[in-house]
Amino acid sequence: MTRLDQKLARIQSGDYRRRDFIIADAKDGDMGSGITTGGPRFDTEGRVIGWKTRRDYLDQIKAVVKQDIVDIMLTSVSNMEILHEEGVYKDSAVKPAIRANDATDCWGGIRGATYPKYPSRPFRTAVLSRVMYGSLEPEPGQPITGTDLGLYSVTFNNKLDDDIRSLDAFTAFRAEAAKIGFTYFLEVFNPNAPQDLSPDAIPQFLNDCLLRCLSGLSKADRPRFLKIPFNGAQALEELAAYDPSVVIGVLGGGAGTTRDTFELLFQAERSGARLALFGRKINLAESPLALIGMMRRVADGDIGPAEAVRAYHGELQTAGLRPRRSLAADLEITEAVLR
Repeated sequence: MTRLDQKLARIQSGDYRRRDFIIADAKDGDMGSGITTGGPRFDTEGRVIGWKTRRDYLDQIKAVVKQDIVDIMLTSVSNMEILHEEGVYKDSAVKPAIRANDATDCWGGIRGATYPKYPSRPFRTAVLSRVMYGSLEPEPGQPITGTDLGLYSVTFNNKLDDDIRSLDAFTAFRAEAAKIGFTYFLEVFNPNAPQDLSPDAIPQFLNDCLLRCLSGLSKADRPRFLKIPFNGAQALEELAAYDPSVVIGVLGGGAGTTRDTFELLFQAERSGARLALFGRKINLAESPLALIGMMRRVADGDIGPAEAVRAYHGELQTAGLRPRRSLAADLEITEAVLR
């Protein structure tokens, strides 16, 4: 069993300990953007001077996997393939996963694009048999050469035709995955183009849509865990209490301050989440490895969010790295849902 398998087994058996909290690095940004995927490059004065290359991005992923703190590394299929070729996952306890679909509401990183303004439409680039076995028609008993875990995302907008289209695509994905033994975790975003939904109604709308779309699934077809926005402690507690067999993970959203990162992890775990799947919060940090190390300490209960920010700034100073914010500014909670 992988480290991920062991943690999920303990969580689902009711034997959860804080050290079982799962941390994932979401390095799948290239599925929704292009040149800007890796984030900006800065000069010694902190000014943006360009964008990191694909090689830079791959090297960042390699460093995180080598650090051996995260439990899951989520990437695009094309980057996972290169990482396997370079031996990054050989003898590693980090589970590779791929983004298995790339619906239109994920295309917000394309410069000049307006796609996310329109109701999400399902779309899938990845071919699951290629992802898992490297071939379109795998032979019985053929060894896995890629990964058997992917992220599938759905967005509900309270628009009947659009939501049914998304659910039909989800059904087709599950059928294809079941044929080859591919497993998945389910991401449900907040509505990107909601119809007749007030902001206050969105947390309950998301919870109900999520549970409704899982209710018709047998155990064999259900996701291994979830990835959802943190819509506040009350909404997360409601979902966690309703069905403890559903393992809940929270997505990171925007980069925010360093306090936002640690506070989100802390509040989500306290409210019933058992995973944190952060992308920009890790990728855009001054020191992603130092941030991940501090995330692990917060998740384990060894340090609180504010203390973790101070410790992180201390590590930046030791490493000779210039923080992008003052300590006082970085201690601020800027995301409204965390206040």
